[in-house]
Amino acid sequence: MKNKIIEVQNVQISISKQELDDYICITDIAKAKSDSVRAADVVRNWLRNRGTLEYLSVWEQIYNPNFKVFESEHFKKQAGLLTFTPSVSEWVNKTNAIGLCVKRGKYGGTYAHKDIAFEFASAISPVFKLYLIKEFQRLKEEENNLEQREWNAKRFLTKNNYLIQTDAVKKYLIPQMSYRENLQWLAYAEEADILN
Repeated sequence: MKNKIIEVQNVQISISKQELDDYICITDIAKAKSDSVRAADVVRNWLRNRGTLEYLSVWEQIYNPNFKVFESEHFKKQAGLLTFTPSVSEWVNKTNAIGLCVKRGKYGGTYAHKDIAFEFASAISPVFKLYLIKEFQRLKEEENNLEQREWNAKRFLTKNNYLIQTDAVKKYLIPQMSYRENLQWLAYAEEADILN
């Protein structure tokens, strides 16, 4: 599935639809703070922070029944040490986390669940976070409007086909069902069930 792209303060940010929800590329968000070459370093430095690790741990405990809490404690104990340079892949593999993921290829980068991505954006800049939330909400409204139009089109087609269906039932099925004259409505219901 192709990613959607939004633009926030002249930075293009990819959004990937996954099983759980929308995941936002935090590598793209990091480009707002530094150039694209150093964006991965910004993500890595953010992951070194004890507050970040506590937030990620709590988020995972709420949404992920398979999260390894004991392993996350190992990360938290090392937070702040100069020798502690965790990677997102290491966090995901050791703790069984689902809030962050790493993608390779054309739309590659580090993706985070929208809750986590907004938290990351606030570490970059509170102003950037507000613009990101506004743009994300605009995208969701646009998607909902499209779904609403599709639903209305299907409803319109169903309404127009209803007369064709009931006329066919009346013409072809009801004459064959004379033994159940007071139950003619069943023929319409059975046919509607088959079609739907």
